[in-house]
Amino acid sequence: MRENRWGAWHPYLPFLGDEVTGKTISVIGTGRIGQALIKKAVAFDVNFICYDPVAEAKEFAKKIQEEMDMRFRHGFTSEQRGIRYASFEEAMRQGDYVTVHVPLMREGESPTPTYHLINEKTLRLMKPTAYLVNTSRGPVVDEAALAEALKAGVIAGAALDVFEKEPLPADSPLRDPALEDRLRLFNHFASAGRITRLSTDPAKGMAGRTVQGLMDVLEGNYGGNPANMPYVVNKEAFKS
Repeated sequence: MRENRWGAWHPYLPFLGDEVTGKTISVIGTGRIGQALIKKAVAFDVNFICYDPVAEAKEFAKKIQEEMDMRFRHGFTSEQRGIRYASFEEAMRQGDYVTVHVPLMREGESPTPTYHLINEKTLRLMKPTAYLVNTSRGPVVDEAALAEALKAGVIAGAALDVFEKEPLPADSPLRDPALEDRLRLFNHFASAGRITRLSTDPAKGMAGRTVQGLMDVLEGNYGGNPANMPYVVNKEAFKS
């Protein structure tokens, strides 16, 4: 636009993208953030395949399916959409978009570790037309394996908001200019909304949650048990 180079009217080139509607989003990790993503993405008229390494939010999925059914009945969508849980392998294979929302757990920290959950082997499960999105924790993705997969056309593209080492090192394989057309890199700011970051309401803002968590501990709220305090994240720090 700024260079006055038009041509987007052409039926094929230069900017021919793809629709999200009708696609399948595989949600890896269906905790609070994964569920928030699903609630928003329903409006894009998509299908969901879910995987969670710890617990399946089946009641939540049931409610989402009810919303999808209602949208179809009222003609908001021309096709019936669905949400279901599946194995990790199936979620990786079937997703047009694979979005990652798991905590970082290393070997010995959990029976279901997530360190390098996305690696050379699991990337090859994905469709060659699929996209990977990681807004969870950087080490969940093996960056060297991802760079090679993108170069080889194993998957179509990726978008990363987090990295194994931050700031992203100058010699990172992800900085390879050959990947610029299929890899989007962001500086860990997916939560950078004014309300999300700054609201003093703990139901809305990170600032409010931080303060409320501190108040709950100091005031002995929830019976003085940090395990019951919703805004205390690292509850294991209080175990004797």
